[in-house]
Amino acid sequence: MCDLQPIRDRETHRAALTEIERLFDVPAGTPEFDRLEILVTLVEAYERKYEPILPPEPIEAILYYMESRGLTRQDLEPAIGSRARVAEILNRKLPLTLEMIRRLHEQLGIPAQTLI
Repeated sequence: MCDLQPIRDRETHRAALTEIERLFDVPAGTPEFDRLEILVTLVEAYERKYEPILPPEPIEAILYYMESRGLTRQDLEPAIGSRARVAEILNRKLPLTLEMIRRLHEQLGIPAQTLI
């Protein structure tokens, strides 16, 4: 086991991930488990600072939401408008309006901050 140290670059990040993988199935309450928890915290801090996950593009978020919940374009009509309007929005011909964003959030539960 090597000494714990801050993760400051890709090399130490990669080494920490390798160590996490090695320790992944250790039993709770052991020194190895404590080490695993510390490494995960260090990796999360590094990734939050240097490799943030950007929010999805609004139309991609809608398409993902539709696919994951088995929705069709017709299911979007109450929030967006006619079939033609839904097609224009999903094909990126027209932008979402604030009213559409509000209705998508209220009717389908898509987070408004994702759609803005």
